[in-house]
Amino acid sequence: MLESNPELNVPVMFESGSTAVFDKPAGMPVHPSIKHQGDTLGNCFAGMYPGLTFRPVNRLDKDTSGLCAVAKDAFAAKLLQGSVTKVYYAAVEGTIPEEGTIDAPIARQQESIILRCVREDGRRAVTHFRRIALSERYSLAEIHLETGRTHQIRVHFAHIGHPLAGDDMYGGRMDDITRQALHCGELTFTDPSEGQVRVRSALPEDIIKLFPKEEISWKK
Repeated sequence: MLESNPELNVPVMFESGSTAVFDKPAGMPVHPSIKHQGDTLGNCFAGMYPGLTFRPVNRLDKDTSGLCAVAKDAFAAKLLQGSVTKVYYAAVEGTIPEEGTIDAPIARQQESIILRCVREDGRRAVTHFRRIALSERYSLAEIHLETGRTHQIRVHFAHIGHPLAGDDMYGGRMDDITRQALHCGELTFTDPSEGQVRVRSALPEDIIKLFPKEEISWKK
């Protein structure tokens, strides 16, 4: 059972008897670890729902912000695992095409537990994107994943020469933002009690500020 931390306050964007969708801030891990024992989304969930098992359906990196669905029971977890569609937004360096698909296999980088890379013997990974805003230094991409590999978005955009802003792990510069500029902005899924549900989360300010106001105001 996870340690409860009722002092944590993460916005709940949707809730039913089976599901809660949180708007996780950047810097908060989903699961506890050696370095993070009481400041995670799991600890927040335990404080809000005493006695329930923490069952996150989509898992975000610590520094990725946005929507994270959590099932409140085993039945909901099984149903949600096969029904969740995600839309991500990323600020990437340079000017990307108006739309495109990255189809490149991803593997674990040798001798690293965390890092991933594009390699011929990796597992197939497919990322679809379209450019929805542009500044002098960055493009804002709306991203739909056909597959769900670890670090897929970060690895794929670095592979095509457009690493995510702030993603120093994969070659992004940190001049304008100090974490990878990646946000899960939309979830669509089938809730056991409510049926088809779509939940949206606005872009956080640290990504918005990378673009001119006229380019990005519609995403606030």
